[in-house]
Amino acid sequence: MKNVIILIITVCVSFFVKAQEGLPTDYLSAEFHKSRRDALRKSMPNNSVAVFFANPVRNRANDVDFVYHQDPDFYYLTGYREPHAVLVVFSENQTNSEGTVYNELIYVQEKNPQAEQWTGKRLGIEGVKNKLGFDLAFNGSDFNKSGVEYSKFDKVLFNNFNNDYRDSKRNQADLHSLIEQFKEQANYDENTMPDPIKSRIYEMIKATDIENSANVAQNIGRALEYYPDLKNDKVIIDYAQATDSNRRFELKQQIIKIEQETPKSNLDTQMLSQLMAGLRQIKTEEELVLLTKAVRISAMGQREIMKAMHPNMSEMEIQGIHEFVYKKYGSEYEGYPSIVGAGNNGCVLHYIENTKMQVNNELVLMDLGAEYHGYSADVTRTIPANGTFTNEQKIIYDLVYKAQEAGIAAAKVGNGFNAADAASRAVIHKGLIDLGIAETDKEARQYFPHGTSHYLGLDVHDPGLYGAFQPNMVITVEPGIYIPDGSNCDKKWWGIAVRIEDDILITKDGPINLSAEAPRTSHEIETLMKEKSALDDFVLPTLD
Repeated sequence: MKNVIILIITVCVSFFVKAQEGLPTDYLSAEFHKSRRDALRKSMPNNSVAVFFANPVRNRANDVDFVYHQDPDFYYLTGYREPHAVLVVFSENQTNSEGTVYNELIYVQEKNPQAEQWTGKRLGIEGVKNKLGFDLAFNGSDFNKSGVEYSKFDKVLFNNFNNDYRDSKRNQADLHSLIEQFKEQANYDENTMPDPIKSRIYEMIKATDIENSANVAQNIGRALEYYPDLKNDKVIIDYAQATDSNRRFELKQQIIKIEQETPKSNLDTQMLSQLMAGLRQIKTEEELVLLTKAVRISAMGQREIMKAMHPNMSEMEIQGIHEFVYKKYGSEYEGYPSIVGAGNNGCVLHYIENTKMQVNNELVLMDLGAEYHGYSADVTRTIPANGTFTNEQKIIYDLVYKAQEAGIAAAKVGNGFNAADAASRAVIHKGLIDLGIAETDKEARQYFPHGTSHYLGLDVHDPGLYGAFQPNMVITVEPGIYIPDGSNCDKKWWGIAVRIEDDILITKDGPINLSAEAPRTSHEIETLMKEKSALDDFVLPTLD
């Protein structure tokens, strides 16, 4: 019987090895990930150590988990896509008891034929060494005897814990165990740790040049809506409400003084996110290849739906066409939940239900992005379901297009991050006032309530420092106008929602629109919508 079991295990392992042959060959290279660890090491303070944990496994229902998605920082630094792992990066070389010199350690899932039969092949120690280029790799079960003396470092850098991970009683090297072991080794006491949201805002204020402080104040204003406890901090409130840069500079100095007077600990949960934001906001050539492909795939999805769209479609069917195109091009996932809003649904900025059964003759706002090898696009188009804009729809659409053109033109090296927003917003506010839809800038803002740009990369809202534009940054430029039913304007404008969003590469020679293959002008859209679609003859039998 024992020999039979061994035979079964051998056959299963052989099968799964073969089942995973033929993988894509254009993943980021081991050299890329190593270069990112080296870059992080150079930016770390002297005598410091940085600790990264893999993302948790999240349960979907009963014994089914959501598709696993690695923490972007962890993937950026390692290329490892499995759960239950720890990366430790040292600012200087270390020497262990055996005389081995090293500057990084990684702990990963142990090879397990039975588990791999259910959830797929694991790299294990040897795979991590051979494929990802690590010299020192260990099983997660060895993390509790890592020998790292965290107390001897001036700074122990890590991101604070969200407590969104489960404790598996069957796995003594799961994420829960790894985190608990780290807490014990590093003398972590959550009762003495600073509030992570407040600290993050403090760090953002300190890291931002005063000439770009208005953009930070705007971000803080949005954060106050999501984190009401921040309103208890007078400095944050004053910064958000400050009307001039001199006052914001004074408040920045207050924050520095507050932190200087706070009792010191070598545990730092704020610096690491800033260091990673500084690295990830500038894309390497290798990253740009993958990100550009994700963007072009997304643009192709927009083109195909323009040809296939008709008034009898449902929002969900439109979503499905986009995502089908993504899969045809080899995109593994969507970068974020797809947004398809017809008519008044488009006025809901993050509308993801997509349940309207017929889009009829309304405008359809489609905000979708393919994720290719971890890199996410973010492309939005708004098109008339019947192929022709009404007069009012065209007026609003062309105004948003004009605003986007101004925003893209402002995305130049050296300009502050808020330059694109300021340029787009000026066009939209004036246009809405000229149309009589709004009377003041304040009133116009309610029809354009979101920011115009964010960074793009491994996260659809990629981290960055929100300073001046630099070459090889990739940002979105996405102005919009949303006039919900019942708005305080002429009824003829009600239910019109338009957003145009493109992914822009900042270069020394000017901005490059990576998603330009998806038509943007109202005329180009109407022209493409007249073309025949490959999906016109794809008709399924009814189930009624």
